[in-house]
Amino acid sequence: MPKVAVYDMEGRVVGEIDLDDRVFGVEVNQALLHQAVVMYQANQRQGTAATKNRALVSGGGRKPWRQKGTGRARQGTIRAPQWRGGGTVFGPTPRDYRQAMPRKARQAALRSALSAKAQAGEIVVLDELSLAEPKTKLMAKLMAALEAGKALVVTPEADENLIRSARNLPYVGLSPVTDLNAYIVLLYDKLVLTRDAVGRLEEALA
Repeated sequence: MPKVAVYDMEGRVVGEIDLDDRVFGVEVNQALLHQAVVMYQANQRQGTAATKNRALVSGGGRKPWRQKGTGRARQGTIRAPQWRGGGTVFGPTPRDYRQAMPRKARQAALRSALSAKAQAGEIVVLDELSLAEPKTKLMAKLMAALEAGKALVVTPEADENLIRSARNLPYVGLSPVTDLNAYIVLLYDKLVLTRDAVGRLEEALA
């Protein structure tokens, strides 16, 4: 059972916590992690890239000149692909890039990601995390005290003060437990969890 130190908001060690082996100590499944990352990145694609084919460009309603006798090549429309202003051949069209993954597979991928962080010593546990007012300076001070550069802060639930305090810090992410996934865990160098968030995760995934 992995053990990690518990810190207060000043960066001082105030205790120790045992992490559940079923969540933070499983064997890391690289193939499942790869599938989860590809899925989340694919689902972020808008799929709105488009070009106009010869049916969509305007103009070209009539044959530009008669078929025979002019000495020029036969043409059916001035909007054919070889003409300036003509349609694009085989250009991109709007499409849906979304991929699906079974819920149990997503949960297994999240367990693998959390276990990988625990094995690498990249998990920091906070005794509690609350701010009386939204202040970016306070969040930056906390991250400096924890020596967490590019870090994801995981809370039991969404907190407006924390959201507003962290949103202007380019290397700090914030996520409630319910929104956590394998991709966002792997995206950051360190994972900062509150003690309550650890309990919620173990309750949901163990």
